[in-house]
Amino acid sequence: MTAEVKPSSPPLTERQEARRRRILHASAQLASRGGFDAVQMREVAESSSVALGTLYRYFPSKVHLLVATMQDQLQHMHTTLRKRPPGGESASERVAETLMRAFRALQREPQLADAMVRALTFADRSVSPEVDTVSRQTTAIILDAMDLAGTPTPEQLSAVRVIEHTWHSALITWLSGRASIAQVKIDIEMVCRLIDLTSTDD
Repeated sequence: MTAEVKPSSPPLTERQEARRRRILHASAQLASRGGFDAVQMREVAESSSVALGTLYRYFPSKVHLLVATMQDQLQHMHTTLRKRPPGGESASERVAETLMRAFRALQREPQLADAMVRALTFADRSVSPEVDTVSRQTTAIILDAMDLAGTPTPEQLSAVRVIEHTWHSALITWLSGRASIAQVKIDIEMVCRLIDLTSTDD
């Protein structure tokens, strides 16, 4: 089964989409070099060759921008994962492998990962659409890895939500230096076993 992320806003024109992509690229580049504090809206506008007022029309704040940057990064990861799907025999093994591959991708850019996670943590209700998009993208990645034969059951979707929460928490604890990669792997593999408990296969 292939899960698609539903658009949360009307489609952009080709020109608007190109501008948005430049903005997200500039945001990721600045965050990669200096983390959350390095992403200043004026610098993002200059780096992406858009007017500051235009940038604020796309993203009302730095938090909006960095949460959207995370969704964009996850979308790129999803594309990569689809080209080389996980090889585990069970759904739980495939999801664990997928999430650890995504985790290692973030590990290669720790300042960017920290900036995006901090933005998610700071997000208030005004950022709910962007946060929801990140959640849907993560759900889509997990469901693709599960490779279900049909529509997921409510129990399976509940397991996916718990796995999402654990993955996000593991990312926070690793970024803060409170967990090693080895511990993260153990926790991810453990929580992914919930999928086996919701299996409909006999």
